[in-house]
Amino acid sequence: MEPEKLVTTDTFFNGKITVRQARSGYRYSIDAVILANQVRPRPGDRILDLGTGCGIIPLIVAYRHPDVRLFGVEIQSDLAEMARSNAGTNGLAERIEIIGMDMQHLQPATLSGPVDIVVSNPPYYRVSSGRINPDSQRAVARHELKVDLAGVLSTAARMLRTAGKFLCIYGGERLVDLFSQMRRSNIEPKTVRTIHSRAAGDARLVLVEGVKAGSPGMTIGKPLIIFRDGGGYTEELSRMFNPPA
Repeated sequence: MEPEKLVTTDTFFNGKITVRQARSGYRYSIDAVILANQVRPRPGDRILDLGTGCGIIPLIVAYRHPDVRLFGVEIQSDLAEMARSNAGTNGLAERIEIIGMDMQHLQPATLSGPVDIVVSNPPYYRVSSGRINPDSQRAVARHELKVDLAGVLSTAARMLRTAGKFLCIYGGERLVDLFSQMRRSNIEPKTVRTIHSRAAGDARLVLVEGVKAGSPGMTIGKPLIIFRDGGGYTEELSRMFNPPA
């Protein structure tokens, strides 16, 4: 585990959830909070987070939905260890299992069967696109150094039951690539929301939900705005940080 001086501690839901993460290196962003909020499971659902980092998405989903089982897969051993520690610190180790391995080697038998929902915040950039961050954790999170989009989608399809859901946030400039790979993996895109920093700005990210072996037909939802023009989060974003009613 990282020495205390090298980690920070953040809280969610009025201090109900504590999240430790590296002071430098990979740190979760608002993307993870948005994606976790999009997960709407049924009681008893099994949920898999591909590339879980410090485990932020399983922590949020587990707290909001006390009757689901969660799995997080992380190839970077130091992040996997941090995610396990976070699950234990929050009393969620019995419901959140962190697996340190390459997601491309993951099989349904690893989790004692397929899952109902897969979530992922895949690396947005190709290796040949832009400057690769000198910090290895950030580089793997942002660029396709360990897994590319096709690897994420093939893993999701392999792990999902038929009619299971796939949810992700991805860079808007690669939306065509995402849709193409989803269909190649037999995951039909069903809903899309563009994500804007402010109402007047262009969308940098998209929130996409697909269904394994789903029928064609897609809904374009209203834009998701992060910041108010006067500063601070919008009402919708603020609710994502509030504890469940």
